[in-house]
Amino acid sequence: MSIEFLLTSLIVVVSPGTGVIFTLAAGLSRGSRASVVAAFGCTLGIVPHMAAAILGLAALLHASALAFQTFKYLGVAYLLYMAWNALRERGALKVEKDASPRSSLQVIVSAVLVNVLNPKLSIFFFAFLPQFVSAAEAHPVARMAELSGVFMALTFAVFVAYGLFAAAVRSHVLARPRVLAWMRRLFAGAFALLGLKLALAER
Repeated sequence: MSIEFLLTSLIVVVSPGTGVIFTLAAGLSRGSRASVVAAFGCTLGIVPHMAAAILGLAALLHASALAFQTFKYLGVAYLLYMAWNALRERGALKVEKDASPRSSLQVIVSAVLVNVLNPKLSIFFFAFLPQFVSAAEAHPVARMAELSGVFMALTFAVFVAYGLFAAAVRSHVLARPRVLAWMRRLFAGAFALLGLKLALAER
């Protein structure tokens, strides 16, 4: 395992994106348990993209404008839906003192969808993983699977850290209604901007 791969992966994972924002929102809205669930869900959402890259299926998204556009606009629609939920105080982003015990399933499903409905992830891994597999590698698929596992472990660890931090300041947010209102707007705006960024993305 090269240090270059670990550093590059860490930079990619730490950089704020849809998954990070969702995990932060889950930590603020439902506490530490939900933040870990959200981190797990976001990590699970990476699996299809990892599999696509390993199997070479990401090439379809790159070659087919229709396939890419379909996935892209499904992702855009879902991000806008998340933004609307944040403003309307519904679903996994609702900040409340007593979280429903059934909320974990809602959080994990939403987290998985957040990452699954992003075609750029498949293309990213299609370009990213092969760079760290030697042309002389005897078992390239196994090597890519190994690297993917490390990337997912880093993703889970970093997202849990983000989520637990958000959960730690949750009581301060709940005690300040004005801060809470601005946090909802911030998350709504962030999801909307990520949706716009995805909408403008090219193959």
